[in-house]
Amino acid sequence: MSYIITDACISCGACEPECPVGAITAGDDIYVIDSATCIDCGACASVCPVEAPQQQ
Repeated sequence: MSYIITDACISCGACEPECPVGAITAGDDIYVIDSATCIDCGACASVCPVEAPQQQ
């Protein structure tokens, strides 16, 4: 399983530097997680102020 970022994302960028494998990038409106790269560690979810990253 991997994480996805839901529409709750406020594009604050807190999650991107926390990802140890660089799976998170800025999308058009919200941040996006590359599911092929994500290692399901949850680091992004632990720093998100709106709980946008969720396990698929």
